[in-house]
Amino acid sequence: MRVAFSPVYRYRLPAGHRFPMDKYTLLPEQLLYEGTVTESQFFTAQPLSEEAILRTHTPDYWAKLRDNGLSRKDARAIGFPMRPELVARGRIIARGTLDCARFAFRDGVALNIAGGTHHAFADHGEGFCVFNDIAIAANELLHAGEVNRILIVDLDVHQGNGTARIFRDEPRVFTFSMHGARNYPARKEQSDLDIGLPDQTGDEIYLDTLRWHLPGLLDGLKPDLVFYLSGVDVLQTDKLGRLGMTVQGCKERDRFVLEACHRRNLPVAVSMGGGYSDRLATIIEAHANTFRVAASLYD
Repeated sequence: MRVAFSPVYRYRLPAGHRFPMDKYTLLPEQLLYEGTVTESQFFTAQPLSEEAILRTHTPDYWAKLRDNGLSRKDARAIGFPMRPELVARGRIIARGTLDCARFAFRDGVALNIAGGTHHAFADHGEGFCVFNDIAIAANELLHAGEVNRILIVDLDVHQGNGTARIFRDEPRVFTFSMHGARNYPARKEQSDLDIGLPDQTGDEIYLDTLRWHLPGLLDGLKPDLVFYLSGVDVLQTDKLGRLGMTVQGCKERDRFVLEACHRRNLPVAVSMGGGYSDRLATIIEAHANTFRVAASLYD
């Protein structure tokens, strides 16, 4: 099992900002401390090439990012002031997801301690997302002829609107998003399968819904690769979510997805996605469970 780690640059978001950057440093420390992973399992990706970026994002958007030329309106849509170091880190994160996919072909699973930036469209970013890491990885693998069929399982609390739009006319990629119906974004795109859940949906209904839909998708589509976006903003404690799941229920969600892929010998690349609970310890515990489940199944 390989784990991508992207360095967190010494860049502080404005005071009171709701995006928890510290989790990207604390999560690998926790995983190492408890022995879920070892140092040898971590890797840091190289920056994603411009050629790979342009298979997914438009030349105009990339030029604005590269030259620090986003307008204030563009930056507001993303959700934080843009800096060159954040663009540089985004390139490493996106390459990490691509590398995880390739490691998954060999090891069965690989996980990125970052990524899941599913609100980035081809021509703009929004919702804390600059590059769409899963879309970039999927397009690169399709271009290289390494896969013919991809399933994206997006279980972040927010609909993967950017991903849905990017692959709207791509039959080789099936997008499945299960999210809060009344949550961001207010204007949803159309995934191949969207399941909008009512506010305060708890563990039982959430897991029953997932169990009803996912096996049929895996068996019917027979994908060469699964991308799994394992956001923990489905928790009842999440400031930006509206669902009612417990930490244990979130762990059972991860177990069901990864076991379903493992049982069918389907490689799965995991991107971490969102998590915005008040207590940072809750975020770390929920994210760590994804890695613990993967390690128990694949090591």
